[in-house]
Amino acid sequence: MRYKAMFATGLAVGYVLGTRAGRERYEQIKRFAQRLADSPTVQEAAGLVGAQASKVAGKAKDLAGDKVPFLRKTESWESDRTDRVGTATGWPAGADQIP
Repeated sequence: MRYKAMFATGLAVGYVLGTRAGRERYEQIKRFAQRLADSPTVQEAAGLVGAQASKVAGKAKDLAGDKVPFLRKTESWESDRTDRVGTATGWPAGADQIP
């Protein structure tokens, strides 16, 4: 029984010391990552990457527009609907008049 108690005490002490050291290391890594993210160089690089990604996405959308109907460029939704249906609301022309 004495050995079990000593073993449990050793486990408890090791756990407490390990978690305390682990927390300190975690905080150290967290501070480093925050400083890195706040760095002007990293901010500038992130802005450039974001701009490039937007540009590439726009080009991809333009290229895909010919093959995927809902990606095609139209002047506006209303003008697109009036070409196919009587009014911009989608109802046939004169549908608001009851005979």
